[in-house]
Amino acid sequence: MQFDNLTKTLTVSESKITNLTGENLELKAETKHLTDHIRNTEATWNKNNISRAQWSVDAYCPKKTVSGRKCSACQDGWLPSQSSCYLIKNPSSDGQKTWEEAQADCGEKNSYLVVVADETEKQFISENSWRSSDNKGYWIGLRAENNKWMWVDGSDLTNNIWIQESAQDGHCAISVQNQGWKSVMCNVKQQWICEKMALTI
Repeated sequence: MQFDNLTKTLTVSESKITNLTGENLELKAETKHLTDHIRNTEATWNKNNISRAQWSVDAYCPKKTVSGRKCSACQDGWLPSQSSCYLIKNPSSDGQKTWEEAQADCGEKNSYLVVVADETEKQFISENSWRSSDNKGYWIGLRAENNKWMWVDGSDLTNNIWIQESAQDGHCAISVQNQGWKSVMCNVKQQWICEKMALTI
């Protein structure tokens, strides 16, 4: 009787050892898989970082001459002013965008709809709001939220004389050349201006 119990105990123990051995092999295989995945992810991340770094070099320091690269504070097509670069997007009517679409387009260029900090920048934006009049202008990064004018960076509009109309939800601001800023519905198609920090060179 005691011998039978010992035999059963031994059989159960052997079964547990077999199961543990199997689990151990599975864990080793999973560990190898995860290690390989980490290595591949690191390699991809490094490759992407190199690609991004190369893109930055190519974007700001293009090879224009045989002798080498010439670096600029702004990429080709962007206008420099103070410490920022501006992209004036003035497509024909079928290429114009709503405020949200314009902000998304700027985001794809690692920029944002322009946030105006002072009178100098406001004047620069007005001067570069080409071929605009009445209610057709250029989206800037100013939108009405909870009946307050807010910039895309989350800050409040501090100089309320820059736009005469009161903030109404669903409205965004456009810059019109020689006419200042106007409030229009955000879902109207307009041209737009993107802004990003200039490269320090």
